[in-house]
Amino acid sequence: MRTQEPVINSQQSQADQSGDHLSAQLKILKPNNQIRELQTVIRDRKTSRGDFVFCADRLIRLVVEEGLNQLPCKSREVTTPTNYTYEGVDFVHGNCGVSIMRSGEAMEHGLRDCCRSIRIGKILIKTIEDTGEARKLYAKFPPDISRRRVLLMYPILSTGNTVVQAVNVLKEHVPERNIILLTLFCTPTGAEAVTNHFPEMKVLTSEVDPVIPTHFGQKYFGTD
Repeated sequence: MRTQEPVINSQQSQADQSGDHLSAQLKILKPNNQIRELQTVIRDRKTSRGDFVFCADRLIRLVVEEGLNQLPCKSREVTTPTNYTYEGVDFVHGNCGVSIMRSGEAMEHGLRDCCRSIRIGKILIKTIEDTGEARKLYAKFPPDISRRRVLLMYPILSTGNTVVQAVNVLKEHVPERNIILLTLFCTPTGAEAVTNHFPEMKVLTSEVDPVIPTHFGQKYFGTD
């Protein structure tokens, strides 16, 4: 097992493993033992809900942190307590989160842990069982969302139908290039569907695999 640092990697290695060609806009965390263990615990059917939530929150935090690295920043000079001038950076103001209910709400705490005052909107998409069509049932965004960059949160990307509909709704308010999708697990099919629909939107995930933990939302919220 490889033990590399948890920084952004291109999709090449996991795309090769799945046999699918994925867009360059898809960013995958470099695999290491820590990430692999979290993914293992989340997949294990014997995992207790307490351990599941603990590991899910850790993985969410890693994905959120890397999502923040995709946001623009500017130079900032500060003076330390020892009168040393330090040239650092500061995030450009104007970011927000949007969670796709309900499973996306599991990622809100991780985002607020990193950005305490960030504003978070919500969107509810319903999939019609007979047709597989996804429809918007509810949406509430910050009033100035058109001037913000959006971190769209949805932990499990399976077919991509729900995310496609959610992004279509967001695009009525926000340019596509200002949206970053944060997801924990996605299938090659879902990743391809989303990136093909939205070539200007970045997608960040911890793993691309044909078999993903679709029980995530039920287990996290204790409704399984």
